[in-house]
Amino acid sequence: MAGKDDGGDWFAESLYPSVRFAFRAERVLHHEDTGHFELTLIENAAFGKVLMLDGITQVTTGDEFIYHEMMSHVPILAHGAAKRVLIIGGGDCGLAEEVLKHRSVERLTQVEIDASVVEFSRTHFGDFNAPVFGDDRFNLVIADGADYVSKTEDRFDVAIVDSTDPVGPGAVLFTAEFYAGLHRVLNPGGVAVTQNGVPFFQKDELVGSMRDLGRSFALSAAYVAAIPTYVGGHMAMGFATDDAAKADVPLDTLRARFAGAGLATRYYTPAVHRAAFALPRFIEEAVEEGRAQI
Repeated sequence: MAGKDDGGDWFAESLYPSVRFAFRAERVLHHEDTGHFELTLIENAAFGKVLMLDGITQVTTGDEFIYHEMMSHVPILAHGAAKRVLIIGGGDCGLAEEVLKHRSVERLTQVEIDASVVEFSRTHFGDFNAPVFGDDRFNLVIADGADYVSKTEDRFDVAIVDSTDPVGPGAVLFTAEFYAGLHRVLNPGGVAVTQNGVPFFQKDELVGSMRDLGRSFALSAAYVAAIPTYVGGHMAMGFATDDAAKADVPLDTLRARFAGAGLATRYYTPAVHRAAFALPRFIEEAVEEGRAQI
């Protein structure tokens, strides 16, 4: 949704009906209807390039590293021996770039519903995703993610759901049936991580995911990160596994795995990894409410 005043064009985040957050566009770089989404790319003085799908902010070059590091390094280092990784969504390929920094990963399969989003991102976000497209371990599948996990014969150690919010094409990725499919494609001891929004505004999303993940996995938990783009405070990530120890890896173990991986990060550290599972009480209550409904 765009508006205009003396300061130029403004593009408002359309996710929350009672709150408005807007980006001033120094330039509108691109706008199109892809067939799945209305895609808009603007340039903002604070956040850099800002990608919006159907008026909902997806990624900015200013702080993408926070989201992508926490969505990738937490499950991979919690697992400790991940060789095959699955990404559902993630069309900007920033998450793929972080996953492929792990030398232990032998194969990364990314399932994205809209090929045009990937091609667009390859053109406009090369400053963080260019290495992905030259990596032989990267396998891009253009398909519906929910359909893929219900049918594929491939199996994975880590599955990461980098979805849009639960509206439009992304809604199916927040269902019990989809989470059952995630469980189906994981090897024993596997870890699944999901994007679960900002609990201050989207409590029901977190409650529902904890409930439905818990119907397929022995453990449904959450961890948090502070990402300026996603207004409203902490952003929550769902963490699901049949091996509860993977949600409570000792700090010394994480430090050893991190050092062995040889990662250069700007947000993630082993200490941040541990701390991210220490939830503010109102978020912990939402997690507990979801678990109580299993």
